[in-house]
Amino acid sequence: MIRTRTATSVAVATAGLLLLTACGGDNDSSAPASSASADSNAIAAGQGLGFLGGTAKANNAPPRTGDWANEPGKPAVKPEAQQWVQLSASKAGALNPVVVNGAGFTLYRFDKDTASPSKSTCNGDCATTWPPVVVARGGKIFLDGVDKSKVGTVKRDDGTLQVTIGGWPVYRFGKDTKPGDTKGQGVGGTWFGVTPDGKKAGGAAAGGGNGGQGKPATSVVLFDDANFGDPSQGLAGKGCQNVARDNVASSLQAQGSLKIWSEANCKGKSKVVNGDVADLATIGFDNDISSVFFG
Repeated sequence: MIRTRTATSVAVATAGLLLLTACGGDNDSSAPASSASADSNAIAAGQGLGFLGGTAKANNAPPRTGDWANEPGKPAVKPEAQQWVQLSASKAGALNPVVVNGAGFTLYRFDKDTASPSKSTCNGDCATTWPPVVVARGGKIFLDGVDKSKVGTVKRDDGTLQVTIGGWPVYRFGKDTKPGDTKGQGVGGTWFGVTPDGKKAGGAAAGGGNGGQGKPATSVVLFDDANFGDPSQGLAGKGCQNVARDNVASSLQAQGSLKIWSEANCKGKSKVVNGDVADLATIGFDNDISSVFFG
């Protein structure tokens, strides 16, 4: 009787071991392979990049690091992977909105690149004139008015990681020597400032066919519900305009760009928006608009 029980126990244990081994083998063999068409957001996540809201200064970045390593007055001539880069929705020259880096230099996109999949075609001498915005593996990207979902990276031919916005690789221009310069705008009919969602800055002047986005809006319709659901209220004019029924809007429609504010008289937190926003909650402004700035 003792022999029978022992034999049975061994058989059960052996079967259990075989079952566990089989399960482990199945798990290993079914692990999904990396897709060659993985988007730039997935690449960024795979490189251990950190995304932090706000500016580098607000996040206590050390002096003379990251974007600040390129001091104003010195042209960008050599692409160097930085431990951090900053992407800020801002205004530069006649471009509004346009993305600038932590030192205030305008960032550009190149028509000969592709966004889906992300691919940079600017190498060699091109990358000297137009230094790509590259970030070190494990580095940080500070987001100031730029949606995280629009930001990623793509591996360049030299193996470095270039930052992308809306899938488009982004660059500096070597002839921009001070913050606010936009000397790269329209060069060769292929280089344009990049908006916070990856489009060409400058609206129709950029030839992007983006329905007027990038031009200042002169009016806006604010809807109480998401996806443009009524009731609604209109607002128009120049400069700062206060909302009659504030803190109720969940979506908006506008032809062009404008700046929304959380408090009356254009105070409090703010956000530059470009065209329609079907759900203000996605940008942290649901039921939080008290004033709007046009122009």
